[in-house]
Amino acid sequence: MNYNPDFMSGTMNMLVVDVGNTRTQVGRVLSGNVEETATLKNDDAAGIVDRILTWWKSLPADVTRAILMASVNNSLADRLASMLNDQLSEEIYRVGDDLPVPIAEDLDPETITGVDRLLNAAAAFDNVKQACVVVDVGTAVTIDFIDGAGTFHGGAIAPGAQMQLCALHDFTEALPEIEFTTPAQGGYGKSTSEAMLHGVYHGIRGLVRRLVEQYAEAYGAFPMVIVTGGDAEMLFGEDEIVDRIVPHLTLLGIVATAKHVLASEPGHQD
Repeated sequence: MNYNPDFMSGTMNMLVVDVGNTRTQVGRVLSGNVEETATLKNDDAAGIVDRILTWWKSLPADVTRAILMASVNNSLADRLASMLNDQLSEEIYRVGDDLPVPIAEDLDPETITGVDRLLNAAAAFDNVKQACVVVDVGTAVTIDFIDGAGTFHGGAIAPGAQMQLCALHDFTEALPEIEFTTPAQGGYGKSTSEAMLHGVYHGIRGLVRRLVEQYAEAYGAFPMVIVTGGDAEMLFGEDEIVDRIVPHLTLLGIVATAKHVLASEPGHQD
């Protein structure tokens, strides 16, 4: 990839875009810091593009600007990039393709890991500089381990809360279709809907707790636990096993990727 030399000038004003399975996050970055974020539903591609264009115009015109996009939903990402190219004369940098994620990996050779998991890992280690578990609770639940040297070791993938509830409805005759919310206080679900919520809510929390313990046993030390994703606060807002909740960790990973690429350029000085 031949980077635009203006992009590599060090000013770090940009828009970062994380295209997920059901939602897209957009961040406005000034001088390397995420100043503002927005989360939009994927069925509103025009709204996503409009937000990007609006924030693009808000970036200082006399300073270098760039748009960086990461995606686990390439069909939508391609569509967004095409729509943006129709509106702007700017290159859309694709993380993972144009810009490598700055994280070492210890995985099976044939493994292709989702760029969101790698970006979360890169952002987490860039921030804490120690062994950590990154939990992403969105459409899917991922629980990944990064060791003290900053190497990504993979982890576990499970259905997210809403996916589990949809599966209970779709594959049974009588269970209702419900939206994921925090279950009512108390030890038992007193209705069918509450029983479903209890099962999903405590199932995910129990899964994360057990895997964190398993990773700690394998590593020989207890890692920090960092949680992100749309259901992070609902599931782990008051869980003592969690050290930090970072709502927009993937966007921070895109920023860390850009900084790493910039720092690796010959002759660059901070």
